[in-house]
Amino acid sequence: MSSLQGRVVLVTGAAQGMGAAHARRLAAAGATVAVNDIRAGAALDALAAEIGGPAVPGDVSDPAICVEIADAVVAAAGRLDVLVANHAYMTMAPLLEHDEADWWRVVDTNLGGTFHLVQAVLPHMRRLGAGRIVVVSSEWGVTGWPEATAYAASKAGLISLVKTLGRELAPEGIIVNAVAPGVTDTPQLQVDADAAGIALTDMHKRYAESIPLGRIGSVDEIAAAVQFLADFEMSAVVGQVIACNGGATRARA
Repeated sequence: MSSLQGRVVLVTGAAQGMGAAHARRLAAAGATVAVNDIRAGAALDALAAEIGGPAVPGDVSDPAICVEIADAVVAAAGRLDVLVANHAYMTMAPLLEHDEADWWRVVDTNLGGTFHLVQAVLPHMRRLGAGRIVVVSSEWGVTGWPEATAYAASKAGLISLVKTLGRELAPEGIIVNAVAPGVTDTPQLQVDADAAGIALTDMHKRYAESIPLGRIGSVDEIAAAVQFLADFEMSAVVGQVIACNGGATRARA
C-alpha cells in the first residue's frame, strides 16, 4: 500500500501542465488531492472531478487567501498532509526594460506565494505531527538565465527557503524538499518562444541541443520526483533539491 493512501495533498498551479500531472499522479497513489489555481475555471473543475478532490482556487501571492485555501482543504477533506507548491508566474525581458511592478509580481507569486502557503499549512501539519512540503523550483534558479532575472531570482530564493525550512522543520517530522526541473514540455515554454521570436517547436529543438539526454523533459518525469519526495516512508532526504534536467547542469563547465 502506498504511503500516500489516505493522505490529503494540496497542489498549487494545478490547472494545466506540470501541476495537473502532479495532481493526477498523487491521486493515483491513493491520496485525496485538492487542486488550486489562481482563479476558478473549467480546467480546474474538470481536473478536480477527474481525480475526486476539491478545487480550491485563489491567488497565493495574497497571504490571507493562502490561509483560506488551506482551511478550505481541511474543511473539505478533514486534514492536510502534503503541500506541493507548484504555482509559477513568469515573464521575460532585459533587466532595464522589465517593468518594475511586473518584476515584483513574479517574485511575490513564486517566492512570496510559497512563503505564505507554508505559513498557512504548517498549523495543520503540526496538528498531525508530520507533513511533507515539496517545492517546485527550477534549473534557472541554479544557473540563472538571460532576460529572466525575476523568475531566476525567485526560483533561487525557493532553493534557499527549502534548505532552511528543511533544517527548521525536520525535528517536527515535517520534511521539506524541492525539485528543480530543467526545460520541460509545459505551456510555460510558449513564453520563452515568444520572447525569442520563434515557433514553439523550434524552441523545443533549441533547448534540446544543450541537454545531454537529447530532449526536454516531460511533466510525468517531474511528477515522479514529486511523488518520491511526498513519500511518508522516506524521511532521510531533507532540504535537498532534485535536479530533473537530463544532465544539463552536470554537463556545464
